Amino acid sequence: MSGADGVEGQRLAHVRARAGGPLPLGPGAPAPAGMVRLTWPDSTGQALPAWPDGATPALLEEYQVAPAAVERAGETRRVLAAVLKCCWSDLSADPWPGSPAPVELVLDTYRALIGRTDDLMRNWAVGALRRLHDSAWIVLDDGVVVLGPRCALWPVEAHAQLKELVRRLPSPERPELTVVGDADIVAAAAPDPAGGGAGGRAEPADAEFGDLLGAYDERRRAELVAAFMVVEHAAEPVQEVRFAALRDPALRHTLGEMLARRGRVLIQHRDRWTSGYDDACAAALAGAGPVMGVAERAVLTLVLVHSVAIPRAEGLLPEDSWSSPHPTPGDELRRHTQLPIGELEAALRTLRHAGLLAQVKAGEEAGGYVPGPQFHRLTPAARRRLQEELILAAGPNTPLAAAVRARRSAT
Repeated sequence: MSGADGVEGQRLAHVRARAGGPLPLGPGAPAPAGMVRLTWPDSTGQALPAWPDGATPALLEEYQVAPAAVERAGETRRVLAAVLKCCWSDLSADPWPGSPAPVELVLDTYRALIGRTDDLMRNWAVGALRRLHDSAWIVLDDGVVVLGPRCALWPVEAHAQLKELVRRLPSPERPELTVVGDADIVAAAAPDPAGGGAGGRAEPADAEFGDLLGAYDERRRAELVAAFMVVEHAAEPVQEVRFAALRDPALRHTLGEMLARRGRVLIQHRDRWTSGYDDACAAALAGAGPVMGVAERAVLTLVLVHSVAIPRAEGLLPEDSWSSPHPTPGDELRRHTQLPIGELEAALRTLRHAGLLAQVKAGEEAGGYVPGPQFHRLTPAARRRLQEELILAAGPNTPLAAAVRARRSAT
């Protein structure tokens, strides 16, 4: 593989990991540059992007920048704490991979933590477990939960604080089980250790930005890392004036080079900045097959038509805006998608979790759904392509749609 092919392969690997979660690795296959390798006993593994220079998304709190929203964030954090309490059985070792634990033990620990035992609490906790599984913080399977790949990214410096948290969490009072005990549940569900599903170790990432950051003193290096973390993880574009690496053209150029190694680019919204997928990498990702399922694409298209295309045609939205104060009601989605209610709810949950939709409320009634914060991360070319797709979806027989098809067939 040539150097150019290797660099492009690493960029695409980071794009795939950001879009779809940890990457599977074959036996002995190395992780791409900038990724931690999680190795199983059979030498297969997973790879996921490392945070640069030991920084974590907690850095956003230092700058008072809101991270991407998490649905029912408080409950989700408490459920993750309960999972950690149950799965980190040996505090002398690193928390990941930990030990498997029955889901019911986690739920009992959560009950002890919040002091409630009602069914509503249980439903909330099960929903939080699902969200944590979808985001790779835990792995949930067959009534058993283990710590997920993302827990391997907790820095060593945070382990002491995590240990103190685990010690302070209450243990549930559980009656002696007369049918199936916890150990029996775990043993029945646990995969064969030789098959790559039990145990494991985390191998640190190769240096990725050393050549770029090494040219700067400690202060400017920290400014670059802060700007990188903020544009990659903040919920909304951030103000240029607050970050030296966005204000200074030379630092901003280096920041752009850092992002480029992960298939990302800087995107400007007047005096604010965020990051998004490089157009070539996004095209390669799309060419490998749809990232979303049919139900998710149908629901997202309907929201864009009702919340963006129609208000834009009525002059209520600017031409290039993908933010909308006009929610699409849930009844509208049920009527036009013709999806079973369970499938529709699952699609909406997936889209909310990805930041592609946001749920808004109007007074005491559910207002509906609008495009989410991920639409801030579209490049100008991606915005144009999405606008054309929206024209084709909303008015396939219009002269404008015919012009779009003619232009595409000519290129």
